[in-house]
Amino acid sequence: MKKEPVKVREVPAEIRVGNFEEVMKGYSEEEALLEASRCLQCKDPVCISGCPVGIDIKKFIYHITQNDYRAAYFTIREKNNFPSICGRVCPAEYQCCKTCILTKKDAPFASEGAINIHFLERFVGDYGKNNNLDVPVEKEEKFSKFKVAVVGSGPAGLCCAGELARKGIKVDIFESLHKTGGVLRYGIPPFRLPWDVLDFEINYLKKLGVNFITNFLVGKAKTVGDLFSQGYANIFLGLGAGVPSFLGIKGENLCNIYSANEFLTRVNLMLAYKFPEFHTPVNIGKNVLIVGGGNTAMDAARVALRLQKLKGYPLNTTIIYRRTEVQMPARRLEIEHAKEEGIKFEFLVQPKEFIGDDQGFVRKLICLRSKLGEPDSSGRRRPIVIEGSEFEMNCDLSVIAVGLKANQILINATPELKTDKYSDVIVDAETMESSIKGVFAGGDIVGGEGTVIEAMGMAKKAAQSIIGKLSKK
Repeated sequence: MKKEPVKVREVPAEIRVGNFEEVMKGYSEEEALLEASRCLQCKDPVCISGCPVGIDIKKFIYHITQNDYRAAYFTIREKNNFPSICGRVCPAEYQCCKTCILTKKDAPFASEGAINIHFLERFVGDYGKNNNLDVPVEKEEKFSKFKVAVVGSGPAGLCCAGELARKGIKVDIFESLHKTGGVLRYGIPPFRLPWDVLDFEINYLKKLGVNFITNFLVGKAKTVGDLFSQGYANIFLGLGAGVPSFLGIKGENLCNIYSANEFLTRVNLMLAYKFPEFHTPVNIGKNVLIVGGGNTAMDAARVALRLQKLKGYPLNTTIIYRRTEVQMPARRLEIEHAKEEGIKFEFLVQPKEFIGDDQGFVRKLICLRSKLGEPDSSGRRRPIVIEGSEFEMNCDLSVIAVGLKANQILINATPELKTDKYSDVIVDAETMESSIKGVFAGGDIVGGEGTVIEAMGMAKKAAQSIIGKLSKK
């Protein structure tokens, strides 16, 4: 047995910063077999408990060791509709890999030494994609008379739709944008999640009979009540959290200060990095500051660096984070990739004020040094400003990546839908049903910003509740 994990091949940093092509190359068959051989096939596979959708990890890895990739693919698809996607974007180091028995107990980060479960999942998912494997479905005639409306085509909406369609339920997905995929398309850059992978999974749903209706904003074009009156038996809300949060500091309204949501949407969805071939522009600067420490901040920084490269500017992009690297919620892999590509980091730094020129464009950011105090409600030590630590950083473009909140359009149009203080939809934790009978919800609209696989876990639970309700009818 190989003791250390098999390293995944990557495009060298000096090459990848010049384009938007996928960075991680994935495992070859030989590499996948070698990594799978590390699995101990534990009698009690605790790794499964770390997966929000409960994939039988032990079983699918065993199938890999037997060169039975079809069986491995079908094993994963019993629980996870999108293995090629999750194998690329899941924060496995905080989930399945973290619970792997091979994780080093004294490792500085959670999953060092563990089986690379997510990369094996990606290998199997890509095998299914490349060989056009169709998952056997058993549609039940009794469900064919029902139709369900799904609002939002992000990970939660896609997952719920897939679970329902496999039972024979007719599903219409309403998407407010002109392309499907939600945050998977507008939020995640193609160098992390290529569009052909996303499109493959969406096309699979179309083959199951799922109908996609784009450019349709539920809450404006139609209300929840309108959907019920059109004959939908149930409704699933998977519209995510798309309203950006800001710092609330002076000068934040200066030109060339973006929310991460707008910045990434322009580049990923509207292909601004190919301007003028595509008609949506995006500005870029010579001194770019990204504020935040999550995966969105990493994505924004790595996108900005590539735009600087394409523009012929010096590569000068810096991430500002108010805690230390250990407390950063971003994936360790994304942090390492950012470092390799030349992105700078300023830890224990808090923005105080943006300074602009006489034309209204940002030119500097005044910052404050911090130190860590006692833990706050998140369990992380609270940053405390150090008196007299003020300093300036040059800045001609900044991206604010400090979180997202629920979109209010549908919520305001549905006053009977109960929400919490964050405007997230309140649901029953077991059924995912909201305060409106027959309306279910999952993903970021329920729990705030989360991961793709967490959204899918909620969606699967909601789908099972919907199937149970329809069975009784």
